Amino acid sequence: MTAVPLLAATGLEVVFPGRRGGPGARAVDGVDLAVGRGEIVALVGESGCGKTTLARALLGLVRPTAGRIDFDGRPLLHTARALRAHRRRVQLVLQDPSGALNPRHSVYEAVAEGLRIHGCAGDGGAAVAGALARAGLRPPGRFVSRYPHELSGGQRQRVVIAGALVLEPELIVADEPVASLDASVRGEILALLLRLRAELGLSALVVTHDLGLAWNIADRVAVMYLGRIVECGPAQEVLTAPRHPYTRALLSVLPESAVPAAVLTGEPPDPAKIPGGCRFHVRCPVLASGEAERAGVAGRCRSEEPGVVSGAGVACHWA
Repeated sequence: MTAVPLLAATGLEVVFPGRRGGPGARAVDGVDLAVGRGEIVALVGESGCGKTTLARALLGLVRPTAGRIDFDGRPLLHTARALRAHRRRVQLVLQDPSGALNPRHSVYEAVAEGLRIHGCAGDGGAAVAGALARAGLRPPGRFVSRYPHELSGGQRQRVVIAGALVLEPELIVADEPVASLDASVRGEILALLLRLRAELGLSALVVTHDLGLAWNIADRVAVMYLGRIVECGPAQEVLTAPRHPYTRALLSVLPESAVPAAVLTGEPPDPAKIPGGCRFHVRCPVLASGEAERAGVAGRCRSEEPGVVSGAGVACHWA
């Protein structure tokens, strides 16, 4: 990764107001995260851990409560003009292509929508054809007049990707990009993302709960739990030698994993009532087994919160 990352979040917080004046839900709670040029970063974690809220904040769709976001070395300002320019350079690929595409719009209209919104001059037909070709829909002329119901699931996802590519962004944020696709199609979409990185120098933040996907596509992996990054580092390092008990537990359920089985009990705590100490300690198998006690860190696990992970590292007293 270059010295100045393409996208960087520092101390980022997003707090949603509580009901009837109660405590707010800390969906994102002090996150440092960077994506370099030409880099693919996988953001992984359980449902409800704050991954999508963090992604929306990085896109400028949610205004952070605290912290800052820098893009290309400059702070992101939350003015209408600045956000409009930012969203042209950073595009979103949604999880469900069927829900993302208007059934009454043709493929051409769906892909050209970004050009219309941003008032792009020039030959829209050529831009749409080029985006469809880059997304693997060749020849483009076979697809421009079709409607979503006439396409397979994989083809619809390629149309969504083409809609992001038509504006020639520098970064795409893909939220569970293959979760709704058949297993036979997932590999094709992942290979497409890797090819776009190789051919266009495109950066990507891939939001997923699937560690197998992260293994196949990511340069770096950031593991998120209850609003905070708890482990981050090169994909091979994190996925073959995880240091945080939460990462170990996520990996242990993969059939091909060499990590000893670890069963997480209970549900993640309410983000409006984050426990003191390490936020994972109420579910931590290392603490429950007595291993943290033998290592002399059990008291710190219950009372002292580990520091924020910045760059590569792990937020765990035992690790």
